[in-house]
Amino acid sequence: MARREATVAEIVDAAWELCRAEGLGGLSLRELAAKVGMQPPSLYSYFASKNAIYDAMYAQGAQQFAAREAELAFTGDPLTDMKLLNRFFVEFCTEDPVRYQLLYQRPVPGFEPSAESFAISVQSLEATQRRFAEVGLDDQRMVDLFTAIGTGLTDQQISNDPGGDRWTRLGDEATEMFFHHLQTRRTKRGTRR
Repeated sequence: MARREATVAEIVDAAWELCRAEGLGGLSLRELAAKVGMQPPSLYSYFASKNAIYDAMYAQGAQQFAAREAELAFTGDPLTDMKLLNRFFVEFCTEDPVRYQLLYQRPVPGFEPSAESFAISVQSLEATQRRFAEVGLDDQRMVDLFTAIGTGLTDQQISNDPGGDRWTRLGDEATEMFFHHLQTRRTKRGTRR
């Protein structure tokens, strides 16, 4: 059992390596098998299909996100904590663009994560939504806007300055602008009552 788990882990690690070099759509089972020292048909004794390999990669990425999010040290100050959430998301995503693409962009035609793998993301999203509520983000439109800021900064950084910080360094300023907008909306809503 331990040997099988070690082989599965080796295959998944090799798949990440190949995808980082060739892109997610460029994953070749022949190359993957060669990388781990086996014949291509032998992969099927560990994974039923290429999508099953993507699913294992997805689950691993979702677990990494959840584990790191659980380590965040929140302060109780809404603006500080919003900055922390945005910074965490953008840094997590930009440090591994291929993982970001698999988790958040659906770049592999026909791939959908399994219910088990997707459940990891759902639990993580629920934890994030609780964090949002703690900092005053309880309006779904505002949650959507806040997450769009994070993904926008991430996409810009990955697309236009890979390995740099041109857009990631704008995260705190973007969060401050968003927070100001949120406060203005609350004030307007309060004066209408």
